[in-house]
Amino acid sequence: MWKKEDSKPQSVPEISTAPVNSTVAPQSAPAHSAPASLPLSSRAAACISQGIKIKGEVTGSEDLFVDGLVEGKLNLTNGSLTIGPNGNVKADVNAREVIVRGHIEGKVTGRDKVQLWNTGIVTGEVQTERLAIEEGAVLRGKVEAGKAPSKSAETKSAAAASGKSSDSISINSGTAAD
Repeated sequence: MWKKEDSKPQSVPEISTAPVNSTVAPQSAPAHSAPASLPLSSRAAACISQGIKIKGEVTGSEDLFVDGLVEGKLNLTNGSLTIGPNGNVKADVNAREVIVRGHIEGKVTGRDKVQLWNTGIVTGEVQTERLAIEEGAVLRGKVEAGKAPSKSAETKSAAAASGKSSDSISINSGTAAD
């Protein structure tokens, strides 16, 4: 009987320890674990943590988490950019996806999506296909959201408009010549 009771308490702590260990690990190192878990991407993100200040141009194709200060230009061709709650970016930003939890000032271009969390503040121009703004977020500036008309579609519509005009003109002129 003692062996059965011993095995039950041992199994119970084992089950409860697994979740406790997984929750304790992020709490024991919040500065390092929090930024890695914030980006909404399956890839690990590079991190510009709080206290780091960068002036200049940052380029790459990976995901980036900014919780420090960046001034200049950010260009992530195929990556996701996350501005953390302590992040302050004064730059023109170009990325596949931009998530704003801190402050950003400049032109923000998110090819696929731009998300503003309730703590996010954006001042400047935002261009994206999809825009999500949580209640409490601040956005001041110009917004262009949705799919931009393709140049071929613009050319076709312009040609169709001019074609209709020329058709009616040619019909009229053709009738007058007869």
